[in-house]
Amino acid sequence: MTATIDAGLRWEPACTVDRLMPERGVAVLLGEQQVAVFLTHDGAVHAIGNIDPFSGAAVLSRGLVGDRAGVATVASPVYKQVFDLQTGRCLDEPTVSVPVYAVRARGGTIQIGLP
Repeated sequence: MTATIDAGLRWEPACTVDRLMPERGVAVLLGEQQVAVFLTHDGAVHAIGNIDPFSGAAVLSRGLVGDRAGVATVASPVYKQVFDLQTGRCLDEPTVSVPVYAVRARGGTIQIGLP
């Protein structure tokens, strides 16, 4: 699991742990927030905004998961920009990023930390 800081976050259930498949994303709607949740090959879970900032489409959960120089990434299925799963920064256009969410597993459920 990705390390998180719990202070001040409201933890919302996203999906069950068994719903996650390595190198695949799951789209989750938490109130108004669209979140893409990923399980990487090393067992880490990441959560970023699901909206592709270049196309405006809610598609990042359907992107291609991989890595670039050891950094876990997802490539948008629309225009193929690559995003760092830890920071949300676009590796192809560093001035653009997507939100990153704290994530944890509790009792078989993946939870997303919202402010």
